[in-house]
Amino acid sequence: MTRSSAVLRIDSSARTDASVSRKLADQIIDRVAVANAQITTRDLGDGLQGVSGPWLAANFTPEADRNDAQRAVLSLSDTLIAEVMSADTLVISLPIYNFGVPSSLKAWIDQIARAGVTFKYTPEGPVGLLAGKRAYIAVASGGTEVGGPIDFATGYLRHVLGFIGITDVQIVASDRLMVDADASAAKAQAALHALAA
Repeated sequence: MTRSSAVLRIDSSARTDASVSRKLADQIIDRVAVANAQITTRDLGDGLQGVSGPWLAANFTPEADRNDAQRAVLSLSDTLIAEVMSADTLVISLPIYNFGVPSSLKAWIDQIARAGVTFKYTPEGPVGLLAGKRAYIAVASGGTEVGGPIDFATGYLRHVLGFIGITDVQIVASDRLMVDADASAAKAQAALHALAA
């Protein structure tokens, strides 16, 4: 395994100290980052501004034609995209809320998935523009089995990452914690150890 020198960590749990997904992200970073890695953290736990009518209007205005107000409304999106572009590895902590991703993580996705910036349309279909990066998803759930029929979070996130060009995606899951916490923790630890193999 090649260790990373530039890691972007995305936390999306509304919990802090009690968050299982955040703790898994800590452990993933310990395994995949070099000793002096540049680690940028984007904490979405308190929410993130979503897209709006003015945002959409600015986004669909050619960059050279945008006015100051339009550039301002896209400034957060530009910052979030720059964070992704600067990283060689993403570590995303993902609690499954009601079978899906937290609303703050969905808002982050909406801010970074921009045609002509992180993906482009071609006659053969969309092409991601962020190839060559890796992503690790640290998943926690109370009752949803990762990869099961009611897991609408991990498949969606894997698809979105692939859509923008990040196809090397690994999942470390501590799922069904409310069903069997010990088995869930053991499963996650086994996946963590496999990262170093």
